[in-house]
Amino acid sequence: MFTGWGIRTLAASMAACNPMSYHNGSVWPHDNALCAAGLMRYGFTAHAQRVAEAVFGAAVRFGYRLPELFCGFPRRDHLAPIPYPTSCSPQAWAAAAPLQLLTSLLRVTPQPGTRRLWCAPAIPDRYLPLHAAGLRLARSRLTIDVRDDDWHLTGLEDTGTELIRQPRYRNALTRM
Repeated sequence: MFTGWGIRTLAASMAACNPMSYHNGSVWPHDNALCAAGLMRYGFTAHAQRVAEAVFGAAVRFGYRLPELFCGFPRRDHLAPIPYPTSCSPQAWAAAAPLQLLTSLLRVTPQPGTRRLWCAPAIPDRYLPLHAAGLRLARSRLTIDVRDDDWHLTGLEDTGTELIRQPRYRNALTRM
């Protein structure tokens, strides 16, 4: 299902797959952001990073203006993702995809009501150093600086929120 530009809506091995079909083989940036979030949530960090990097690469080729969807042709066969002929661009949910991807890579998971925040950035090296400022958490504005194997989060001071410096994974054997 992975094209190198993202995950298709249908695997190439399926008889109905058509990379130019609206739902049977195309790549949707917002679906990929959800896939990456799920992969990260369950501990598949390298897979989530791969999806994020693919969508970010597609965004570059689309002038940082992700369309609603694009054709699901393999990256190895094309230097750029192939636009879907009637795709909306810009598209609100596609525009939100990079923000969800960044949230997934930062592995920021607040638990309101308990005053806990999990954070353990897993940013691919090619995007380092990374500085993200103005991230809202209730009345606080957070800043995260990620460099190589180290990171710092500021903005929780005097909030009573506990920073847990690990990812908040979920799996079938534990309840959180």
